[in-house]
Amino acid sequence: MHLLHVPHDPIQSLRTANKIKTHGQSPMKKVEITKEPVELYKILKFEGLATTGGEAKLLIDDRQVTVNGKVEIRRRKKIVDSDVIEVRGETLKIQLVPTNERPQ
Repeated sequence: MHLLHVPHDPIQSLRTANKIKTHGQSPMKKVEITKEPVELYKILKFEGLATTGGEAKLLIDDRQVTVNGKVEIRRRKKIVDSDVIEVRGETLKIQLVPTNERPQ
């Protein structure tokens, strides 16, 4: 599990929790956010699915990203609690964790 803190960014923290097993698919990673919405390309970047924000945007432009089972072409798509993102064989499940409930 890791915790990311980006000063002056709408993502105060983003962390990946335990992997959730799914049948016949790659494991789903649970990504916890402390506020919503978060822009799609930022989640791809901070979760290591793209090395830069530019690469994340290219993945979206190339229609390689789905949100809730639909191809997403909006780079700044607002991601909220319970959204599911798929890219490059990875599946991310977004979960909102208010800052007062976040473990220290």
